[in-house]
Amino acid sequence: MNILVTLGPSYEPIDQVRRITNHSTGALGTELAHSLLEAGHHVTSLCGSTALFKPQTPVPNQEFTTNESLLHLLLQTAATTKIDAFFHVAALGDYRVHDIHDAHGQPLSHQEKIPSRLGDLSLRLKPAIKILPQLRALFPTALIVGWKYECEGSRDDVIEKGKSQVAECQTDAVVLNGKAWGEGFGLYHKEGSLISCEDAPALCHNLQHLLK
Repeated sequence: MNILVTLGPSYEPIDQVRRITNHSTGALGTELAHSLLEAGHHVTSLCGSTALFKPQTPVPNQEFTTNESLLHLLLQTAATTKIDAFFHVAALGDYRVHDIHDAHGQPLSHQEKIPSRLGDLSLRLKPAIKILPQLRALFPTALIVGWKYECEGSRDDVIEKGKSQVAECQTDAVVLNGKAWGEGFGLYHKEGSLISCEDAPALCHNLQHLLK
């Protein structure tokens, strides 16, 4: 099968040298890419440029920075390559910088380095572009698996949010994890099954099983 795996963090620039990002390292996506390769699939990774872990040769890597840059790569891929399965492991930012003002309310350009001597700054954020809801239109016949990472609420809350994501984004399955889920991972399939995976290798095994 021809498989895409996204991994690592995106970032959104504040100015020329500062960024908004998250703690994703790319480790899980890298482990999944390597396990899929070992199972005999053709795997390509779309990797956040600041990820600490990245798949090694022979897995081809294409790097992205912002959510929009990832979407650009996906549009190119959809136009040229038939994708059989898509694992969207990347941790993308929910917000980007809309505008910046100094302590006196004067607007600042985020196209330049903002001097630290200006003191307090006010940043107004707006939602960043969402990738997952666009995947079904881009890859209509592919198996698509999203992720749902939650820090608050109960395990049941995470499951309900995962179910909603599957329905709204027309994905085939969702991986559930984060503090609200607890140790390990959950794997919810659109047909209603829910599998608990104790660790990353177990998750990779069950994700591979979806391909059958």
